[in-house]
Amino acid sequence: ALRAEQRGIVGPGRIESRKAGRPGNVVYHHLSAQSNLRPPPIMTVSASLLRLFALCGLLAACTRSAETRLVPTELRYVSRAEWGAKPPVLPMRPHVPTRVTIHHTGVAQDPSKTIVQKLRGLQLFSQRDDSLASGRKKPAWADVPYHFYVAYDGSVGEARDWNYAGDTNTTYDPAGHLLIVVEGNFQRDTLSSAQRRTLDVLVPAMARRFKVPPERLASHRDFAETSCPGANIYALLPHYRSLIAAAR
Repeated sequence: ALRAEQRGIVGPGRIESRKAGRPGNVVYHHLSAQSNLRPPPIMTVSASLLRLFALCGLLAACTRSAETRLVPTELRYVSRAEWGAKPPVLPMRPHVPTRVTIHHTGVAQDPSKTIVQKLRGLQLFSQRDDSLASGRKKPAWADVPYHFYVAYDGSVGEARDWNYAGDTNTTYDPAGHLLIVVEGNFQRDTLSSAQRRTLDVLVPAMARRFKVPPERLASHRDFAETSCPGANIYALLPHYRSLIAAAR
């Protein structure tokens, strides 16, 4: 318990001392009526004030958390914490996104698996040496190579921290690219209705957040020799550019 000593002047040259005070109370030095001296009060930090400080800190933390979510609230969002992401295994390059670039996963859509299962599997593949579908070898990457993952059911998964450049199996430099990957092989697959709705919201929202003009929305194949993101998404790029222009 907090304690303070109260002193009172009760006569010439005589000071009476006694212990007083409760936790959280303001405690003063008191003088008797015989004295016209009024020393300033000595205050202890009240429990109520400490609770107020704690509440302010909590509100500030909540505000910071809300500010870090880039995905519009109308979309189902699965954070790294929610899908159980492991930390990066290698250093990553800081960057500032100035483009939005769309990829596909290159494997068939699988409605039977949850986005949690898909992201865990993608991270496991990403963080180890492995073989690609072409037979080429890939090195271990620090983390999932993309920043956002759009699943078959339209949910959006938080992948790599967008403050760091992604990775690629091809020769272009992904620094400056905000990478959105869509589940499916869109040489054959078409967007599910849920994926289509999500991309109509997500793409212009990301462009607006990072001040990316319509002409800087592109796809993987615009920067490297690849069919990614597949013909069925590539054909939709003019549509997404028009949504970006309308949202500016």
